[in-house]
This record gives sequence, C-alpha cells and structure tokens, in this order.
Amino acid sequence: MKIKQLISRAKRQAAFSLVESTVALGVLGTTATAMLTGLTSGFFTMQLARENVRATQILLEKVETIRLYDWDQINSNGFIPPTFTSYYDPNSSNSLGLVYQCTMSISAAPVTNTYADSLRQVTVSLNWKTGNLNRSRTFTTFIARDGLQNYIY
Repeated sequence: MKIKQLISRAKRQAAFSLVESTVALGVLGTTATAMLTGLTSGFFTMQLARENVRATQILLEKVETIRLYDWDQINSNGFIPPTFTSYYDPNSSNSLGLVYQCTMSISAAPVTNTYADSLRQVTVSLNWKTGNLNRSRTFTTFIARDGLQNYIY
C-alpha cells in the first residue's frame, strides 16, 4: 500500500499544474511578441535609412549638375526645370517604387555687397511618403559667376 501511495504521489508531482502551464505560455507569448516587434522595428529603421540615403543622393546629383552649368544657363528661365520627380525601388527594376517629389529654386543670394550680382542661392527640396509618414529634405547652396564650370570648360 505504501508503494502505491508513493507512486501515485510521484505521478502527481511529476506533471505541471494548470497555473504553471499558463504562466509558461504567458512568458513565451511575451517573448515572441517582443522578438517580432524588434524585427519589425529593425526592418522599418532600415527602410528609413535607405530612403534617407536615396534622398541625399538625389539632392547631391541635382546640385552637382547645376554646378556644371555656365552662368547664362543658370540665369535663363526654363533651362533648369523647377520641379521634377524621381523614383526609387530597391527590389525591382521594372516598377517605379517610391516617389520623390522635388522642387528647385534659384534666387538672388541674400548678400548686399559687391558680390550680389555674381552669386545665386540654390535650394533643392524633396518630399516623399513612407507609409502615412510625410518626409522631406532640403539642401541650400550658393553658386558664383566664376564657379567650377570655368575650370572644366
């Protein structure tokens, strides 16, 4: 009789109780949720970084192109388009992907000395959307009459 009681007691103590199982599932669920949240956040952060790098590339491309124009081209109306659109899709070469709406303005430089007629301010702005998040970048620089183009041509 004593042996049967010991075996019965050992069997009852060897199994998990309902409370222990519930707590274990709660811990497992919390861990899985935290892991998936971390992965999602990591992928979103990488997407934002890719979009920021592409925006910087577009800004620099436009500004460096303007630096190669001569003074008459920069000051002529219509030679440099005020708006343009750039696309970016890192996964496919066939679709348009992310749309960057760009504006460019060339105005008189905010100086009042003898260089006012020989200096222009260029502002390039990009706007795009990541999901429901509106994003933008702006780059401003100056161009001089006797700038880089005189060394190239």
